[in-house]
Amino acid sequence: MGNIYNFSKNVIQNLIKENKSNSSFIPILLVLFTIPFSFAINNVSLGIFLLVAFISLKREHFKLQKELIFPILLYVLMVISYFWSIDSKATLSALSKEVPLLLIPLGFLIFKTNTSEQKRKIIEYYSYVIVAFVLYYSVRAIIRYLIIGDARMFFYHGENDKDFGLVPKLLNAIHMSVFVAVAFFYFFTKEIKSKTDTLLSVLLFGFILLLSSKNIILVVLFLLLINIFFFSKTAHKLRLRNLIIFGLLLGIIFSIGRIKDRFKVEFQTNTDKSLSANVVEGIPSGVHYVSLKEAWSNPTFTPNDYFNGTAFRVYQLRIFIELINENKVFLTGFGLNASYPKIKEKAIHYNLYMGEKNDSDSGYQSKNFHNQYIQNFSELGIFGLILLLIMLIANIKNAIKSKDFVHFTFAVLMISLFLTESFLWRQRGVVFFTLLYCLFNSGIIQNNSKSEKII
Repeated sequence: MGNIYNFSKNVIQNLIKENKSNSSFIPILLVLFTIPFSFAINNVSLGIFLLVAFISLKREHFKLQKELIFPILLYVLMVISYFWSIDSKATLSALSKEVPLLLIPLGFLIFKTNTSEQKRKIIEYYSYVIVAFVLYYSVRAIIRYLIIGDARMFFYHGENDKDFGLVPKLLNAIHMSVFVAVAFFYFFTKEIKSKTDTLLSVLLFGFILLLSSKNIILVVLFLLLINIFFFSKTAHKLRLRNLIIFGLLLGIIFSIGRIKDRFKVEFQTNTDKSLSANVVEGIPSGVHYVSLKEAWSNPTFTPNDYFNGTAFRVYQLRIFIELINENKVFLTGFGLNASYPKIKEKAIHYNLYMGEKNDSDSGYQSKNFHNQYIQNFSELGIFGLILLLIMLIANIKNAIKSKDFVHFTFAVLMISLFLTESFLWRQRGVVFFTLLYCLFNSGIIQNNSKSEKII
């Protein structure tokens, strides 16, 4: 008890010390810590962040930084889209969910810029909080397994009415994988690692595997490969050893039963390859698995046709192109969150599975584009896509320039995740992306200079 008290006391003292040198330190941590919690708690944290920012405005100068303007411009475009939206009510209701794109950059423009050391400490505290969440959900899974005896408690997420997953459906296994991946690479890439750091790295990596997000697992393995072979101190001396270890690691990962099954369903035929999450779970045997070629070219489908992850995204790319051409909305899009009626029209036209009235699965027609690039283009037009691409390019450019592997991890994860998820159209997603984007890009170390300057 004494050790816990002393540890907690030291943590609190360090937090107060850091916050005295930069008043944004604790507010940023509050928003980051509460992302996995309920939306209400996270909204309160965001309110505290903004309140402290406006108080700070009285004694600190407002700084204009070009990277932080882009998310604000994206939100302004969302607001303007109300005037041409085909579903103005849906657009209006979505604006409150997307408001972090405006408020978080505004706060960072007001606050004093965080130094590299302060950023590192923010990510450090964030990573330990993620460890606490991982421990909680791991213990939760063990207890639920002992009570119910169902191995599904250790994998992915369940459904809203059948919570049999490792994390709740509302939290989402794919999104949680991203949160955990950033924390994992913080511990894994530390230059001087203690035994605790190594243990936590193993714990977080194992949790990512259990969450079973195929896309995130592959990206994490890709980033591990880059770090081990090109960034680690032993990269050149022990390249053969690293290659053998990495090969064994891959073999172990893809031999785990449920993880192997989630990848196997994505490789049904040579024309049916997929690396992304399924959209409808629990498909019974005997249904027809739609190939990539069929998803792109079939004139019609049947309710018995099942789209795996990539096949469904190919179909959605197809209808996106058709919708843009048919409705002539290349410049404007349909309006924020207003593409659903058009998606439903196409689902009816192509005779897709529409769900059952008394079933928790609502069918394919209720799904968004599962691709942030297409989502931006379809609802905000070409300028919405351009703004998103500018942010991603600036993000990875600054990550390479700063030589911060955790920043690089975040940049690569976002580029990849946006191919399979409309991440910014979810409250946790937009808060997570906007906050880390602003944190990492609000100041970088200039070449040949020890001082930090604003870009």
